[in-house]
Amino acid sequence: MSDAAPPARTAAVIPAAGRGVRLGPGAPKALRALNGTPMLIHAVRAMAASRAVSLVVVVAPPDGAPEVKNLLDAHALPERTDYLVVPGGRTRQESVRLGLDALPGDITTVLVHDAARPLVPVDTVDAVIEAVRDGAVAVVPAVPLADTVKQVEPREKGEPEPVLATPDRATLRAVQTPQGFARDTLLRAHATVTDNVTDDASMVEQLGEPVVVVPGHEEAFKVTRPLDLVLAEAVLARRRANDGF
Repeated sequence: MSDAAPPARTAAVIPAAGRGVRLGPGAPKALRALNGTPMLIHAVRAMAASRAVSLVVVVAPPDGAPEVKNLLDAHALPERTDYLVVPGGRTRQESVRLGLDALPGDITTVLVHDAARPLVPVDTVDAVIEAVRDGAVAVVPAVPLADTVKQVEPREKGEPEPVLATPDRATLRAVQTPQGFARDTLLRAHATVTDNVTDDASMVEQLGEPVVVVPGHEEAFKVTRPLDLVLAEAVLARRRANDGF
């Protein structure tokens, strides 16, 4: 019998169970259209564009898994990448955990990606995966901050807020997704951290495990507000013009 280690396999979990109220009324955020295609499809294709990703698990709204499954069936995805759709939970953290529960046993590296970041370039995805395979247990893509940041004492909405400090911008990064993890570490984080958090890397930090940063990309921005939809459409138009995307 061979003592060779089994090949490393990578899966991406995309929690897409939220409604995205800041985009206004209508369909859940992940199902809003960009260039005629739902954001979720763009996000799944962004993960599947990496040859290292062999499975994408989409965590759908609790009552919307059949609709999301039909949506994925109706759009072309790379044949080398399988996908699953599972119902999500009440919170993002619960939805990610349900996605992790659906992973087959041979997955060693897990990406967690926001459906609301539909345009992340494949080079960023590959950089995260490579860092995990090189030994990091948790990896986040991030970009330097363009703006000066103030730490304030929060007040009611609209009230002036006293400034407490001005952190050194050079030491700060804006974190993006996909975040990448050694599977065992991420499972342990979800089993240990009970606070409701929206950032999986911060859960690993609470375990005392190291988290490292790799360069992110300006096109991996999060589509949260109507103006972001306009920017995303512009990015897609530029890609079509330059690359035939």
